[in-house]
Amino acid sequence: MANTPQAKKRIRRNANRAAINGARVSRIRTFIKAVESALAAGNAEVAADALKKAQPELARGVARGVIHKNTASRKFSRLTKRVSALG
Repeated sequence: MANTPQAKKRIRRNANRAAINGARVSRIRTFIKAVESALAAGNAEVAADALKKAQPELARGVARGVIHKNTASRKFSRLTKRVSALG
């Protein structure tokens, strides 16, 4: 268990950051699911609109350090390919 004040503060800080980062990742997943549900429904316009909204969220996740740059790039690339094939 943490004995020093610095270690106790670090535990509190880590718990707060984990909650914030978890919310960020969840938000990104929600935007990606919106694109995928529009793709499943076969609605090209809604899928393209959802993709435009998802891209900045992926970039923000990379900037904040909650997802890796290549992961975001791969997800965006695959979603873009599926949306363009639909439309």
